[in-house]
Amino acid sequence: MSTPTSLAVKLGQSLRAQRRAIGLSQDDFADRIHMHRAYYSAIERGEKNITLTTLQRVAQGFGVSMSSLLKGLD
Repeated sequence: MSTPTSLAVKLGQSLRAQRRAIGLSQDDFADRIHMHRAYYSAIERGEKNITLTTLQRVAQGFGVSMSSLLKGLD
């Protein structure tokens, strides 16, 4: 079973990879989802356990479903 910290790190790594795949900087992606860059950066580093509302904002920024962001993390 994953600990919350390791799950947050896995999610952050996945989000970073997806962001890089679409060619956006953290600044640009954070602007896209109306979030402060420092907060989004902390999410990518796995330092924040994000809420479902924040996960929804991130998913919308990528144009994908929330479930697709979580796929394969367990």
